[in-house]
Amino acid sequence: MELRTLRYFVAVAEELHFGRAAARLHMSQPPLSRAIKQLESDVGAVLLLRSATGVTLTPAGAALLAEARSLLDQADRARVRVAAAAGEAVLTVGILGDSTDPHAVRLADTYRRRHPDVEVRVRDADLTDPTCGLRTGLVDVALTRGPFDETGLSVHELRTDPVGAVLRADDPLAARDHLDLADLAGRRWFRFPDGTDPRWQSYWHGGEPREGPVVRAVQECLQAVLWNGTVGLMPLGHQPPGDLVVVPLPAMPPSPVVMAWQQGNANPLVRSFAHIAMAAYRTRDEV
Repeated sequence: MELRTLRYFVAVAEELHFGRAAARLHMSQPPLSRAIKQLESDVGAVLLLRSATGVTLTPAGAALLAEARSLLDQADRARVRVAAAAGEAVLTVGILGDSTDPHAVRLADTYRRRHPDVEVRVRDADLTDPTCGLRTGLVDVALTRGPFDETGLSVHELRTDPVGAVLRADDPLAARDHLDLADLAGRRWFRFPDGTDPRWQSYWHGGEPREGPVVRAVQECLQAVLWNGTVGLMPLGHQPPGDLVVVPLPAMPPSPVVMAWQQGNANPLVRSFAHIAMAAYRTRDEV
């Protein structure tokens, strides 16, 4: 069994869907299906039960999933140790968002425990660059939010967060249990500078051009609402100051938390970070 094939299998087993797994692996579905069939032939057992709605793991598949994760983790550790021995054990991570996110904290703890010899340098990015410096080579990997232009990047979704409208607590709409974007028509929004990624701007501006104060950081967004009574969007999991509230917008698609790196980046530190991040975000907060 090749490590590459095991990575394919783990992706399908975690997504429970060949199409989603293929998208995650940045490949087409037919070669992925062929690789899994060849793996089943190699191990002499059916690993996945296929249906029109997706796939389920057989007992043999569940057993292989545990072993495959362990083998891939060992391989990644070996690559990282070699990189450390070669004096290249520095990883620069771009972060956009809430540093108190329990998943991000778990990721930092796990990565440090597994790779104590790796120096992790963190670059805090503002809201004008959702790739956190990835395109300009300032970071090796980004832990950020979408949507943004993914051209030339490998992007893996870790979680999705519903969003709401952030308002002053004394705003007439603040007492509502939910809102539609139409309820915010004609209001001034905080907005991002010209030149910011168009997909990113469109999402956080509610899909329409907006007028209002230009902001670059989360605190600037909140202050714009507090001082000017403007509105904007915020993930529901974030707690604003006491003078502000976030009212759910159920019709808005959720904001994805993603990990991204340059396509073709063979840095073993990036690969190891990616695997640890996927495991950290699979784990529930209560575990």
